[in-house]
Amino acid sequence: MKAAYFDCYSGVSGDMILGALIDAGLDPEALKNTLAALPLSGYEISTGRIVKNGIAATRVTVAVSDRQQERGLNDILGIIDAASLSDRVKQSASEIFRAIARIEAEIHNVDIDRIHFHEVGAVDSIIDIVGACAGLDLLGIESVYCSSINVGEGTVSTAHGILPVPAPATAALLRGVPVYSSGIQAELATPTGAAIMTHFARRFGPLPVMKISSVGYGAGMKDLTIPNLLRVYIGEEEKRPGNDAVVSIETNIDDMNPEFYGHVIERLIAAGALDAFITPIIMKKGRTGTHLTVLASEEAAIGVRNVIFAETTTAGIRYHTMKRAVLNRETRRVTTRYGEVAVKFLTDGERVITVSPEYEDCRRIAVERDVPIRMVYEEAKKTAFTPAEK
Repeated sequence: MKAAYFDCYSGVSGDMILGALIDAGLDPEALKNTLAALPLSGYEISTGRIVKNGIAATRVTVAVSDRQQERGLNDILGIIDAASLSDRVKQSASEIFRAIARIEAEIHNVDIDRIHFHEVGAVDSIIDIVGACAGLDLLGIESVYCSSINVGEGTVSTAHGILPVPAPATAALLRGVPVYSSGIQAELATPTGAAIMTHFARRFGPLPVMKISSVGYGAGMKDLTIPNLLRVYIGEEEKRPGNDAVVSIETNIDDMNPEFYGHVIERLIAAGALDAFITPIIMKKGRTGTHLTVLASEEAAIGVRNVIFAETTTAGIRYHTMKRAVLNRETRRVTTRYGEVAVKFLTDGERVITVSPEYEDCRRIAVERDVPIRMVYEEAKKTAFTPAEK
């Protein structure tokens, strides 16, 4: 499975992500041709090699000539929808902008439809976000991992005035993600970079076991005491069928609004949980409660624990390490008569055991095409499970 690991020792931003991907092997002309499908004008993308603290890296610049306008969420979603991009790129870019809009609405205490993006709605930010989605797609990246994120400290000038670092939107987007500051007085993690990483990253933590094929460095604009670079490793994730260890983290809760559990589970998955689920229980004195169970790798266990303490009312957790038997998992895109669908293949290293179309893709296509979801699901399964693999 082709994977990417982003090392955010000097933070993360949209232009640094593009620079790192190009430095690691993404064809800049292919990226520019893909982004040309967006109904946007008045900008020019340039790439160049520079040196930061003795390390050569790629710098991506989006020069904008037209006067920038404020855009709402529907404006940006319309731009993405009108572009001739793959379904995968459209869906990811749209979800990233929706996540930013939800955070902005929460911060400013307004309805999401009244949010007008300033910096993030500008052409360069749209290019950064759609470009990151397209770049990962062009490189065939199937899984993304990320380190803890250095966010910096101090203050930053924005359309809303002088704000603390990390900016409120960045801090909110990084809930449940391990972050730190190395003492550098600068905004190292931007809202755009945080939104992209939290959307794609399966886990935040150490470098996973992978066979590295390329390493790229994307340069930031500032000159810092450390190399202002985002490093990305591209390679094959080493996952073989067999036995490995998994940590089961559990707690009983009886005093939390049940409406919050959906949010809690989303944050746990973003923090690297392999699975998270709840079970209704009867506790002492006949009180009804909820048993929360989270499965995670040993590397992700600390981040998962932190999310549980931050997002629930529990005062304590239990955890123990278990062994499990696993099959190889690989996600591929298949083209059906309804559209592109991501399908998960489970293999024992030699043969395909089963295939499972992704629910969200099937649901989205079913709504768009106004057909029963079971028809989309069965069509994707039939297309994926070719006679050679049966």
